[in-house]
Amino acid sequence: LSADQGNTNAQYNLGVMYHDGEGVPQDHKEAVKWFRLSADQGNTNAQYNLGVMYYDGERVPQDHKKAVKWYSMSADQGNINAQYNLGVMYHEGEGVPQDYKEAVKWYRMSADQGNINAQHNLGFLYGNGLGVPLNYVQAFAWYNIAKANGIEMAKNNLDIITKKMTKEQVAEAMSLSTEIYNRIEANRQD
Repeated sequence: LSADQGNTNAQYNLGVMYHDGEGVPQDHKEAVKWFRLSADQGNTNAQYNLGVMYYDGERVPQDHKKAVKWYSMSADQGNINAQYNLGVMYHEGEGVPQDYKEAVKWYRMSADQGNINAQHNLGFLYGNGLGVPLNYVQAFAWYNIAKANGIEMAKNNLDIITKKMTKEQVAEAMSLSTEIYNRIEANRQD
């Protein structure tokens, strides 16, 4: 087997097979074993999956500090979902001290790659001055992008923010949201 010979992708795939019970009996202990072997070699997806398993306590003891460790390794390699989950952990103070600046950092990385939940959460942080100076223009821009991408709650939040803004700020925010949206779409093309 390639997995036994240290092939990180084969190890990851075997972990998925054991996790989901595809072609082998479902065995989460084996899934963790193969994910860990792959993750230790830098496989970002295996690192992310271990983060999820430790966060949820899925067949391993729930351990938010270990979830942060694995999410961090994966997020540092650009994994959009790991970046978002790490943002949530800093936002909520799970496994790490609550740190809105760190939450903004990770949400921004994920949002810039198109994560719609990260886009919405950035709107919330800017709209409440958490981790960043209070900025309704930025909040509007991120909520508007999240709304365009299908986040239903963003529409309500956009209405709330708009009532706090001047017409000039709304115009600036519309322009900014178009600029950010176009940048995100250009990144997806690369």
